[in-house]
Amino acid sequence: MKIKQLDDDVESDNKDSVSPKQIVRVDAKRALVGAGARILFYPTLLYNVFRNKIQAEFRWWDEVDQFLLLGAVPFPKDVPRLKQLGVGGVITLNEPYETLVSTSLYHAHGIDHLVIPTRDYLFAPSFADISRAVDFIHKNASCGRTTYVHCKAGRGRSTTIVLCYLVEYKHMTPAAALEYVRSRRPRVLLARSQWKAVQDYQKHHPDVSAYSPSGDEVIITKADLEGYHGSHNDALKELNSARRTIRARPMIAKLSCLFASFKVSGGTSSVAGRLPQIRAC
Repeated sequence: MKIKQLDDDVESDNKDSVSPKQIVRVDAKRALVGAGARILFYPTLLYNVFRNKIQAEFRWWDEVDQFLLLGAVPFPKDVPRLKQLGVGGVITLNEPYETLVSTSLYHAHGIDHLVIPTRDYLFAPSFADISRAVDFIHKNASCGRTTYVHCKAGRGRSTTIVLCYLVEYKHMTPAAALEYVRSRRPRVLLARSQWKAVQDYQKHHPDVSAYSPSGDEVIITKADLEGYHGSHNDALKELNSARRTIRARPMIAKLSCLFASFKVSGGTSSVAGRLPQIRAC
């Protein structure tokens, strides 16, 4: 059975502003995709298990950040292993029929469980649910606990959440976040609605664009100069002078940043070191 993307993307939150005919079409789309997803769940799950057994690079989960794992639906036997890896929270994007581990089992191992049922293949979590999930990840990371984000295969629904987290807390653009996650888990694949959800989430966090990807420059706006005693021209002259001073010593600046990163990571090649961070130089 082949599932095809339909052109009508009408979000449930906007049902009041669309015609009853459109609502019927969207409901029919959900029902059709839901039926196909149920039929394909166990065949595709077995296929993923088989590939995981015979291909070393086909991992069940992958480390995205020091405190973030992205992967496929876990089995009950995986829960103790996740606990050993420092997982203190799990975000499940599966619907009930494709969820293999109960909340009570997670709680028995001291793991918090956030359930956001999302239909497979063509659908994305709502903005409110994405925000809940991103806050859940950040709260765990702030306490030194890892969060495991999963759907069925760790490709679309769960990747949507991870990208939004990187957009908000790692100050990445959606494109940069997707490129980075693909470098960690090459088989991620987003539906059009899921990619749109990431882009819409970024629009609600416009401060992301204030960070330079290289971390070498900080963008200064007029709002940042409020309270400065002097004209904007005077302030810009000082900023340009400071920028010339920094650029006159690029190698020293880069070495300082490198030394600082070694101090933070303790000399280990942590995954977090590959993510953009706010640096002092």
